[in-house]
Amino acid sequence: MTRAPRRTRLAAALTATAFLVLPALPARADGIRPQQWGLDALNTDRAWRTTKGEGITVAVLDTGVDDQHADLVGNVLPGKDLIGFGAGRGDRAWARHGTAMAGIIAAHGHGPAGEDGVMGIAPEAKILPVRVILESGDPARDKARNSRGTALAEGIRWAADQGADIINLSLGDDSESAHAEAGEDAAVRYALDKGSVVVASAGNGGEKGDRVSYPAAYPGVIAVTAVDRFGTHASFSTQRWYATVNAPGVDVVIPDPDRKYYQGWGTSAAAAFVSGAVALVRSAHPALTPAQIKRLLVDTARDAPGGGRDDAKGYGMVDPAAAIEAGGRLRPADPKAATAGYDRQYFGPGPQPVAAVEEPADWLAPLAGGAGAVVLAAAVVLWRGAREPADR
Repeated sequence: MTRAPRRTRLAAALTATAFLVLPALPARADGIRPQQWGLDALNTDRAWRTTKGEGITVAVLDTGVDDQHADLVGNVLPGKDLIGFGAGRGDRAWARHGTAMAGIIAAHGHGPAGEDGVMGIAPEAKILPVRVILESGDPARDKARNSRGTALAEGIRWAADQGADIINLSLGDDSESAHAEAGEDAAVRYALDKGSVVVASAGNGGEKGDRVSYPAAYPGVIAVTAVDRFGTHASFSTQRWYATVNAPGVDVVIPDPDRKYYQGWGTSAAAAFVSGAVALVRSAHPALTPAQIKRLLVDTARDAPGGGRDDAKGYGMVDPAAAIEAGGRLRPADPKAATAGYDRQYFGPGPQPVAAVEEPADWLAPLAGGAGAVVLAAAVVLWRGAREPADR
């Protein structure tokens, strides 16, 4: 039997399930920054004493990025659209998920002293947008899934060829029919060999069977699970052998092209936090290989689970400040060591064998549109400001 092609299954969505407008707020502050608990959780103040990500480019392979958003203007480079059709600027179903991820990574805020809006983990890094998927509300989504099935692999290679220091993959396939794709696996290895660190969402299937998610499961990828503000594993976050580290993924403040701010959740957000953290580490230590940086994140992670690691939280919460400090004691390795990006087959015990009787059902399972997507899964409106890029 043959496996269903990935083009019918890889998708991403941003779903607003509830709306809450904040009450009146003090002048000169929109109240967004105090709600960004992830900044404190990742010790950004300490890391920013060394760097805020200058000189680093993070490729965001997603639904596109709004380069005119006040919190991102000036930080978004000309990118690549590997879909070529679908919603455009001004449409509701345009660049929502990608803009949210870019904001977590490299937003710089706006307004007097930059006190308004969202602040990213690496506010001086640059975003390289690569459009490889469409939003769930885009009428052309089915067409893209059927005709642009190789966009993810192409996007990874293109980003690596542009010199992206980090490739953020806040997307994935964890459907019942999910499986490794040779083209994507090869693209990841190509990017690692070129020196790009690859970060991906672990999956949002924690309450749906914890199925394996790709690209998170490809060797060499930094796979990120989600925790809440108390460091508790988020119930939706997939638990699997490939989990590397965890990051905030609940009640995360995100910008949107509609100029509102939302509070969302998902391992998409957690992956973006880690990409921002890696941007800080690479800015401080640009000669380190992807394999060395992955090891740094593992060795310096905070709040490690009992035993040092588990499938729910990996090796603990990423700590860019600690990684920057530890990185100063390393000597750059042979760049070719980045090809595999790991020295063991799995983090943890590895996948459990599946009974032979179950396999045919997995191969033959009907494909539900978008069922396997790793997404920022919910959002609540926080602020309805309509600001144009005026000042920072």
